[in-house]
Amino acid sequence: MTANKIPALYVHVPFCASICSYCDFSRQVYRAETADRWLTAIETELKARADGIRPETIYIGGGTPSCLPLPQLERLLSMLDPYTETVKEYTVECNPELRNKRVIECLASHQVNRISIGLQTADSSLLKTCGRRHDAADVKRLVDQFSACGISNISLDLMYGLPDQTMEQLEQSIAFALSCHPRHLSLYSLTIEPNSVFGKKGIQPADPDLEADMYERICSILKAHGYLHYEISNFALPGYESKHNTSTWEYRDFLGIGYGAWGMEDHYRYTHADTLHAYLDDQLYRNVTELTEKERMFEAVMMGLRLRSGISSKRFYDQFGIHLNACYPNTISALKARGLLAESDDRLFCTEQGWPVLNNLLVEFMEEAQL
Repeated sequence: MTANKIPALYVHVPFCASICSYCDFSRQVYRAETADRWLTAIETELKARADGIRPETIYIGGGTPSCLPLPQLERLLSMLDPYTETVKEYTVECNPELRNKRVIECLASHQVNRISIGLQTADSSLLKTCGRRHDAADVKRLVDQFSACGISNISLDLMYGLPDQTMEQLEQSIAFALSCHPRHLSLYSLTIEPNSVFGKKGIQPADPDLEADMYERICSILKAHGYLHYEISNFALPGYESKHNTSTWEYRDFLGIGYGAWGMEDHYRYTHADTLHAYLDDQLYRNVTELTEKERMFEAVMMGLRLRSGISSKRFYDQFGIHLNACYPNTISALKARGLLAESDDRLFCTEQGWPVLNNLLVEFMEEAQL
């Protein structure tokens, strides 16, 4: 794929003001001198890798992009200005601790039109358990400030299955989130990663039955409030589905910039250097994995079935030169017979019964593919 055909650009900011108890992403506590060196490295990589691209979406994630002081954030956004001409959705992740109105104005002035805020929970005791440094009021304040600056497309992240979290606490958090009138909500169950604070403390995952009940309750509440459950973990008001993430779920290529980012171009997936300091020494190093045709076809199914709309058979054929039903005839036939998959027009998708057990369905696809 030529550079100007890459539809999405992702930039990873590996700095945080503090480390949350559940986090195992590529990140470290912010230090000004390291961040300056990182910005120089990002500039070098953009010039080498992004020349000529005309992305439809840009996403700056982390880490915590909003922990960068205003001059450094301004420098990063200015580097990305040349790529915004064709962008329809420009997202930046922010933590609720952000209190500098000039940072908010800076984001708006650089064409950022979507903000993702990590609420996680509105319960003060659970926030403390998670190592978060904000309260629910901070989230409401930040949403109002962004709206006042013309950025009303707000997404809120929440987590469920937190240590000792009750159904009542979850419902209260959802109610608070809805009171902020977000256009989009992402809800994720807690995964205990070995290298996270929770993992090192031996915190155990939530009871699977409680976690399943929480998921069902989330779906019920948000549906009643007019949110479309368009992806397994994501909900949006009509027209506010995440364009950037949907592009990924549709198995389209994207350019990943910075330590902690990964990307996919043609039939290659890549990551960067294993540590931040290694990246600063050689920002053009890539750890590249070449995907076989079977691996790519399976990944397209794995990602596409996360969407309620499922997989476009035509797009699958355009990508791989084989019809979806010809690629997985036995699995598709068997899962349709069991009421777990369905087809309509051009698309193959999970039924209401199939979606919650998607991982089990994917095992059957994998077995037929014999990866």
